[in-house]
Amino acid sequence: MTYCDTISKVAPVPVDQFVQYSTSRSGLRFHRTLGSFSDSPHPGGVHFTLNLTAKYQRIWGFGGAFTDAAGINIESLSLQAKENLMRSYFSTDGIEFNFGRVPVAGSDFSTHTYTYDDVRGDTNFTQYNLTDEDFFYKIPLIKEAQELSERGLHLVACAWTAPPWMKTNGDYSGFGFLKSEYYQAWADYLVKFLDEYKKQGLEFWGISTGNEPINGIIPVNRFNSMGWTPWSQRQWIKDNFGPTLKKSHYTVKLLALEDQRFMLPWWINVLMSDKQVEEYIDGIAVHWYWDSLFPPSLLDRTHNNFPDKFILATEACVGDKPWEFDKVKLGSWSRGEWYMEDILQVLYLDIVAHILT
Repeated sequence: MTYCDTISKVAPVPVDQFVQYSTSRSGLRFHRTLGSFSDSPHPGGVHFTLNLTAKYQRIWGFGGAFTDAAGINIESLSLQAKENLMRSYFSTDGIEFNFGRVPVAGSDFSTHTYTYDDVRGDTNFTQYNLTDEDFFYKIPLIKEAQELSERGLHLVACAWTAPPWMKTNGDYSGFGFLKSEYYQAWADYLVKFLDEYKKQGLEFWGISTGNEPINGIIPVNRFNSMGWTPWSQRQWIKDNFGPTLKKSHYTVKLLALEDQRFMLPWWINVLMSDKQVEEYIDGIAVHWYWDSLFPPSLLDRTHNNFPDKFILATEACVGDKPWEFDKVKLGSWSRGEWYMEDILQVLYLDIVAHILT
């Protein structure tokens, strides 16, 4: 077998045994072997010591993102290929993804910049509408994934930008921030997204404060982005987004940061310095870019500062750097190893779930 489309479901094994799955360049593909623990080490080889008394965070699961790009590519497949792909991701025959990140309108995985209400001054959102991307790509695939999943699907909503008319630069991207006079309108816009998806039969487990706020201070960005400072975001959560979510009939979890590891723990420290804001925030979302330059201990420090807040890895992709000319490298073992190393590292340091883009 030269592919990894399916994997047999892991059945319980006796307490003194373990199951190992191996994939290798030499030809193994999800190859299952059964091993036994021993009280005394054997000579040679690699030794693992298992401490059954030490307990850490519970792992909630793994997932991917329902972006426009994902939908366009998946829907371009033949019906049989599409079914096989979706089963390999979400069914018990596959890797059983149980988390899904959903962009609120356009993202850097879109063919163009857009929001759900680009009509200037429409704070009552009479012109607010989901788009073809939602109806043709996101919503149908999410529903298919839900049908395939036995574990359920935890959906996390994340917006890349507010409509340009709400921003200081009047644009979808570039150096721009949310105007303070639209703080409440932006909170209402996000809750309306939850309303619109509920009309389509979909409800969300979580929603974040917004994708990569640091991108809003980078003038050269050409995809949807909006800047925040931790102080302005703290004020918005306290006065607008937090109360608006609480008043809604949704019980979604609020995720803060949604940006890189190097912003920890200082960004979260600023947000949590207001106890009211701390009460609104349920967890912290982090991305993997530039992790090689910044120590994983930043995750540990953040967890130690706020042990009652879970940490979720919500975005990771390869090929995003300007010097990575091959955006897609089919069959690349090195890229697979990058993902594997990162997942192992962050699971060791308090992450409860990992979502790939």
